[in-house]
Amino acid sequence: MRLGGQSRRRREGKSDPSADIAELIARTALRDRTAFARLYDATSSKLFAVALRILKDRPEAEDALQEIFVKIWHRADRFAGGGSSPLAWLVAIARNHAIDILRRRRGGHEDIAEHGGLADGGPSPEASTVAASERAQLDACIDRLDAPKANAVRAAYLEGYSYQELADRHTVPLNTMRTWLRRSLMKLKECLEE
Repeated sequence: MRLGGQSRRRREGKSDPSADIAELIARTALRDRTAFARLYDATSSKLFAVALRILKDRPEAEDALQEIFVKIWHRADRFAGGGSSPLAWLVAIARNHAIDILRRRRGGHEDIAEHGGLADGGPSPEASTVAASERAQLDACIDRLDAPKANAVRAAYLEGYSYQELADRHTVPLNTMRTWLRRSLMKLKECLEE
């Protein structure tokens, strides 16, 4: 089965790998196993390299890669698209999973006396002020959206709800929820650029 936009680009002799990956993620969100297999073929070497670079252990990175693709299968409906890089989204999943494995590997706690000279890794007062200002600007832009759409954006991107959970909560079809979120993100981007 061919994906619609992909076959047209091939006929024209053009191929946009980023758009192809985004389309495969969208089809995976619809539980298309063929698209998922193609997504694996297209991205597994890159995601394996990310896991291997962080874990520095080939067998562990191979196991991690399988777990990463299980996460992608379950979270594909959370990919928002709309200008964000699909490969960057996949790499973030791989990176975060590998880091979680490192944390579990370290386990336990260490004697704090051994680390008494460590600097505070938290943000500086200036960075905290800038972050608070940006958050206030984002909140103001979200408040400009219709109430149901603003609630959906907050739930999806700040609370981690899936598109399906939000569609059920707002009693709308899944594709309608995806459209709400995509359009809302475009409006937020415009608002933040003002």
